[in-house]
Amino acid sequence: MDAALPGYEEQWWRALAVFRTFSVLYAATLYAFARDDYEHVTAGWLVLAGLALWTALTFAWYRRPGARRWPLLTVDLLLAAAAVVATRPLQLESAVERGAQTLPVFWVVAPVIGWALVYGWAAALPASVVIGLANVAERGAVTPPLLHNTALVLIAGATVGYVCGLARRSERRLAAALRAQAAAQERDRLARVVHDGVLQVLTYVTRRGRELGGDAAELAGLAAEQEVALRALITAEPQPAPSSGRVDLGELLQAQATPRVSVAVPAAPVRLSARVADELAAAVAAALDNVARHAGPGARAFVLLDDDGCEVTVVVRDDGAGFGPGRLEAARSEGRLGVARSVVGRLGALGGSAVVTGTPGDGVEVTLRLPRRTAAVLARRSAP
Repeated sequence: MDAALPGYEEQWWRALAVFRTFSVLYAATLYAFARDDYEHVTAGWLVLAGLALWTALTFAWYRRPGARRWPLLTVDLLLAAAAVVATRPLQLESAVERGAQTLPVFWVVAPVIGWALVYGWAAALPASVVIGLANVAERGAVTPPLLHNTALVLIAGATVGYVCGLARRSERRLAAALRAQAAAQERDRLARVVHDGVLQVLTYVTRRGRELGGDAAELAGLAAEQEVALRALITAEPQPAPSSGRVDLGELLQAQATPRVSVAVPAAPVRLSARVADELAAAVAAALDNVARHAGPGARAFVLLDDDGCEVTVVVRDDGAGFGPGRLEAARSEGRLGVARSVVGRLGALGGSAVVTGTPGDGVEVTLRLPRRTAAVLARRSAP
């Protein structure tokens, strides 16, 4: 269950507390007019006093979201069932035979609603069954009025739980929309600051460095790369995260494009769970880092994303120095495990595969493959 949110949910719990209060007052009033139906009147008042005390205690306990868990809800439900069962030994047999009301009357609906508020409308079914069995034990038989009352308890609990679930989801969507709006406004503000300050400086450094030549030209190239990356960052439209927690892998890969890194993705989004997509993007970033470190100055890299519906494939290729046979095994034996852990290890943990091939003077190619079925299983296991 998700943590309780202020707002609609809190209002439901306050309404439930009010319902409990009026229910116990109604039960006491009804009992006062029906005392002649009871053989042990004082004991009946004690049962109602116990319900009143429990109502006051739950008003305090249920105000704390951390207390809204199955242990307290179970005690609440069992006390309601006990109050129903306690009616039989206190009532006259003639009152039982004509179907007189039980001591708690409809106060027993409150624990059922509590279960539905915490665990959803479906939880009202087993809670209602407990109350129904208590009524059977009190009456000694299954009667049409008993079934009718049990159905009413179920409908009331399930309806409240369903409506509360709708309100909870609406509140979360509203909160997410407000956060996205605030983030977009802050993004626009930062974009203006970056555009008016940092980008102007980088543009100037790029131009002057190229004019001066030599080492300054190399600095100009680095400044140009950062300028392109910053412009891509501040001009890209933020994409709202889907409610299912799935993201477009293509967007994550396009964010890694630079003047020396070309990224090609399908026109249609390649949706994966956030965790899987982040890990794949991190593996690609690690492969590109290896290109920057080992491919040589001026080497370019190319990233190609493909999705055939059954398998997601990402190919990272560079036109750098490459490597000869046994180079990866030698690096692993020397304790340099960048490719083994950051690329191959990541894909293995996802249930996919990574193949690294290189040719001296002809660059390196890294092929990452992830079956969609494996990605779906991993997403289900990592879901909260």
